[in-house]
Formats: sequence, structure tokens, C-alpha cells
Amino acid sequence: MADEIILLDFWPSMFGMRVRIALAEKGLKYEYREEDLRNKSPLLLEMNPVHKKIPVLIHNGKPICESTIMVQYIDEVWKDKSPLLPTDPYQRAQARFWADYVDKKLYELGRKTWTTKGEELETGKKEFIECLKLLEGELGDKPYFGGENFGFVDVSLVAFSCWFYAYESFGSFNIEEECPKLIAWTKRCMERESVSSSLADPHKVHDFVSGMRKRFGID
Repeated sequence: MADEIILLDFWPSMFGMRVRIALAEKGLKYEYREEDLRNKSPLLLEMNPVHKKIPVLIHNGKPICESTIMVQYIDEVWKDKSPLLPTDPYQRAQARFWADYVDKKLYELGRKTWTTKGEELETGKKEFIECLKLLEGELGDKPYFGGENFGFVDVSLVAFSCWFYAYESFGSFNIEEECPKLIAWTKRCMERESVSSSLADPHKVHDFVSGMRKRFGID
């Protein structure tokens, strides 16, 4: 019997995009269900009763929540194609460390670039760029974070890249000037069908953020 895979998601979510990339890397067919976050579906509330958040992966009726855990689950269940985590235990631990760093830092720091003004914005921008520079240092001269092969940390981080245009636009800075190797890496990742087909259009994300700023009374 074929696996039934459903993804509950919201199109601009970088966390959902991670899962979409992982599913695409494995060549898996799934049903995508767009959620209205202001009117969450009964299925979302049933499948993620703790956090009530997207994304949620439903595999044969069983829910998996939290995007990093979902990507690991996908890699473990469908392990025969395009492995995302390395086989070496130490390298696996390192990949998990950097994915965890992205989770703990990047979303909140990126958010500051479009939700704050004045001194708070300047501080937020500085912290965001410092975070990206640290990640760029870890990337070094490698094609991907894990070396020669696209993998777990790449999936975790590249989903944020379609938000870079919005961050730059509202924060008035240029990521490529600060982190040229990181932007070269994002372009390399975008050459993969799994990434280019899964990421939202940066201009659509910008328009979405602009609408959020109006709703929050920032503009």
C-alpha cells in the first residue's frame, strides 16, 4: 500500500518550506493543504494539539510536528534516496547542532529587521548579520554545509533565503555585501529542483511582510 502523506502548511512559512524540500529530495508525492492561520482547521488542531502550529506532517494518519524533527523523520523513513544526515555519528551531531542554531537564532533575529525601528532595528540588524557571518564561517569554502553533498543544515537554512529580500528591504542593508559566500551558497542551492520548486517567491514574501507591517501598525 502506498504511503499517505499530507502536509499542513502556510505558503510563506520557512519551516514548512524545509519539509517541502526534504519531501522533494526524496521524490515523495504528498497532499499539500494550505492553512488559514486566523481560522485553523479542525485537522490542524487535532494533529498538533500542543502547539496548534504549522507545519504538520501526517504520515499514514500519524502526525509529526516541528519542522526539524519532520526533516529527520523523512530522512529516517525514506533512507534509501538522497540521505540528508551524514552516517558518521559525530558529523550527525554537528549537523544537528547547526540546524538547532538556525532554529534558535535566525527566525527571531530576522523578524527584528521588519518589526522594529530606530535603535532597536539597528541592533537587530547587527545581530542578524553577525549570526549569518557565523554560519558563513561554518560553511567556509565547502559547496554545502556538510561538504560535497546537499544535506540537513542546508535544508534548515536555505528556507530562510526567500525572506532575505524582505529583511534587506525593510531593514535597509545588503546581505551579499556582508556575506558573499553565503549568498553564493543560496544560489547553488537554488540550482536544485527540490529547492527552487519549494521556496516561495521573494517578492511575494515581501508583499506578505508589507501587509503584516500595516497590520501591526509599523507602517
